[in-house]
Amino acid sequence: MGGLTAAALLAARGFAVTVVDGGQAPGGKIRSLDVGGVGVEGGPTVFTMRWVFDEVFESCGGALDDAVTLQPAHILARHAWGPDQRLDLFADDAASADAIGVFAGAAEARGFTAFMAEARTIRRNLDAPFLRAPATSPLGLTMRMGLRGLPGLIGIHPFSTLWGRLAHYFADPRLRQLFGRYATYAGSSPFEAPATLMLIAAVEADGVWLVDGGMTALARAVEGLGRANGATYRYGEAVTGVGRSHVTLASGETIETDAVVWGGDPQGLRGLLPGAVRPLDPRDRSLSGLVWTCDATVQGFPLVRHNVFFSGDYAREFAELKAGRAPFEPSVYVCAQDRDADDSPATDRPERLQLIVNAPALRDGGRGEDGFDACTTATFERLRQCGLTLDMRASRLTTPADFAAAFPGSAGAIYGAATHGPTSAFKRPGARTKLPWLYLAGGATHPGAGVPMAALSGIQAAHALARDHAST
Repeated sequence: MGGLTAAALLAARGFAVTVVDGGQAPGGKIRSLDVGGVGVEGGPTVFTMRWVFDEVFESCGGALDDAVTLQPAHILARHAWGPDQRLDLFADDAASADAIGVFAGAAEARGFTAFMAEARTIRRNLDAPFLRAPATSPLGLTMRMGLRGLPGLIGIHPFSTLWGRLAHYFADPRLRQLFGRYATYAGSSPFEAPATLMLIAAVEADGVWLVDGGMTALARAVEGLGRANGATYRYGEAVTGVGRSHVTLASGETIETDAVVWGGDPQGLRGLLPGAVRPLDPRDRSLSGLVWTCDATVQGFPLVRHNVFFSGDYAREFAELKAGRAPFEPSVYVCAQDRDADDSPATDRPERLQLIVNAPALRDGGRGEDGFDACTTATFERLRQCGLTLDMRASRLTTPADFAAAFPGSAGAIYGAATHGPTSAFKRPGARTKLPWLYLAGGATHPGAGVPMAALSGIQAAHALARDHAST
């Protein structure tokens, strides 16, 4: 999505743009996988921050609503800890607070209201100086925010862990588990991620949208935006060389260039351009995942579009991930892709599902498959314990090794570097590199992982390239 966004914006500014992608369709990790003859979304499923795409389409002479059909979700997600322990979060804070009050008591509902107020404050403080701005350092962020912004800088809680901060608001461990899960949106552990990631709760509460046709429809729409402005797209073309004035394809063909925007994992450049990016310490890699794409008949649990089934021991789950093992008792995310309306009833027909369990990225010198078989058994047992039974017509499992093969340089880490510690967010590479003609975009670059964040990186890459081109 970072590369697609940069391409569309640069084409709209009059640049001659050629997009080369080793995949067979636009989107990168946004992709549809064939499962027994049925296309199932096998990548990101949650669409937030639609304003990012509204601005991109407007900048390119289009309109997002003309390109894709979006439906606001009333229920953000359904969460379960057992057959009789369920909690829905809603787009409306008051509805969520009421649900939490019924689930865990009035004190927890008040804690939620205070938590959301702080989450929105953090998001507001970081929006312009960090999320929408080029990569910087802690000192650079301090200077951007200025003396008036100093209280806000302190209030983002970079030196507290997300898990520790949640204890200020929630006594119920299930609620700390629920809101701690937002760290995994950045491929990180809530026990090591800074409390700054509370802002993700504010992002979701501002709106989750269901995309008609799935996220692959969004990727095709951004590609169409580029095509309408003259960009050319070439799929199934692996890049084997990147130079100052050309890109080399696996076929031996060379494409002349004035500048290159690299939209893959930055670590994938290390074999092509040694020294262009700093190596990532394997210990700093984000989480990977075990991802099942399924065509199955559902019985029991009343699924909505987004569902989470939590493990009974969150600390153990992340300790095992840190040790490089798949969790013995995992938490499971289930996206029911055919549930277009909130609380739509199940049918006796198979439906498309995506199941995600956190898994470690590959370790150097190994495949990193320790515990996968046991984790698979535990995954479906956890669903059964919560009342969900799946009768599989067809299924397909994507492992960390599969992610590593599909996205060179990633070692299977889906989100680039993990966001662990107070300065981790500043370690992601920005749009500019040491080479004046080479730019970076994508979820492994600044400002972070996720579809809208990757689009923001594409915006920043396009702006940087256009400014540099104008100055020369």
